[in-house]
Amino acid sequence: MSEIINNREHRQKILKEIIKDLHKGKPMEEVKARFEELIQGVSTAEISEMEAALIAEGMPVEEIQRLCDVHAEVFKGSIEDIHRVKKPEETPGHPVYTFLQENRAVEKLIGEIRSDLDEYKNDPSRKKAKKIEDGFKKLEEIDKHYLRKENLLFPYMEKYGITAPPKVMWGVDDEIRAEIKEVLRLLDDVKTLERDQLLSKAESALDRVKDMIFKEENILFPLVLDTLTEDEWLQIQKESKEFGYTLYKPSDKWKPERTDIVEKVKDEGIEPSNDGYIEFDAGVMTPDEINAVLNTLPFDMTFVDKDGVVKYFTMGKDRIFARPKTVLGRKVQNCHPPASVHVVEKIVEDLKSGKKDHEDFWIRMGPRYVLIRYYAVRDEKGKFLGVLEVTQDIKPIQEITGEKRLISD
Repeated sequence: MSEIINNREHRQKILKEIIKDLHKGKPMEEVKARFEELIQGVSTAEISEMEAALIAEGMPVEEIQRLCDVHAEVFKGSIEDIHRVKKPEETPGHPVYTFLQENRAVEKLIGEIRSDLDEYKNDPSRKKAKKIEDGFKKLEEIDKHYLRKENLLFPYMEKYGITAPPKVMWGVDDEIRAEIKEVLRLLDDVKTLERDQLLSKAESALDRVKDMIFKEENILFPLVLDTLTEDEWLQIQKESKEFGYTLYKPSDKWKPERTDIVEKVKDEGIEPSNDGYIEFDAGVMTPDEINAVLNTLPFDMTFVDKDGVVKYFTMGKDRIFARPKTVLGRKVQNCHPPASVHVVEKIVEDLKSGKKDHEDFWIRMGPRYVLIRYYAVRDEKGKFLGVLEVTQDIKPIQEITGEKRLISD
């Protein structure tokens, strides 16, 4: 056993040295040759441990994110988990099966776009550019794929102490989103459309998407498949429709051989009773009434407790932001992209310290004009209990004019 541990620690040390060599600017081929010579096999778990160790030693997440593309190329062909025995996740309906089918559809789309780009090189007409634009608008749907990954897989990884890969991958996802939007922006600006710039940006974006597919299928998916339980995969499957799918829609519903007893009760139509009353400052209601009232409110609410843990959110019919149940019990900082975490932390700090009682933002989201308000929640003695986020589409309110004194037909 000690020999196995020592070998593992040795490989871990070598892996860290390889990344640091890349960081110092050593040529890819030199580093790759050293890797192939000294490392006989690397598991996805060891890659995860390596990234976590580097972050713990002080290397910024952004730096590992910058190296992500490089070390993925180094590890390519050296990961033991690529060839797996057929398991439930290869069954239609399983979340990973759905992710894989989306990747195949995205790869097909990338092939079509590249064909359009080749045609555009020889004929840089607006008609050819329009075909490329249509392709990238379809590719922009990959946002749904990334949202499911970030909001459904990453919370469970954090639960098991796997924190480095989610931080790195979320940052790269955001960069890919930005590159796709940049290509669409260039295509939309007909007057200043430059062929060489468009081709360069488009090829870069397609390469980034392809690289992310490799990282998902050879690093991320094997790692979560080795870690998550059947019941957790079942929950992920149920929450997936909240975000939608990319170029593929699952037609089958996956069910594990064993499901949680709560799920069995629900399937058989047996619901627990909520007859007891809860007393408030002004009245009483049953839990069922409370839940229904809160979900009927014409705005969304999310409550984060004093320790920064997401404890509750409303489930109205027309929600503005998707909120999967997997965020419950999760630190609020981990529910946002790395680039915006500092904003979240500043809001919480100001409300908790008493510097502010609320903070407001307003943004345009398509036809909606969204008001986002954060309130400090305190008890009657002023003790800080947490933060309440209230989100509402205020455009219909802004459009109100005159008076209305009669009941609508």
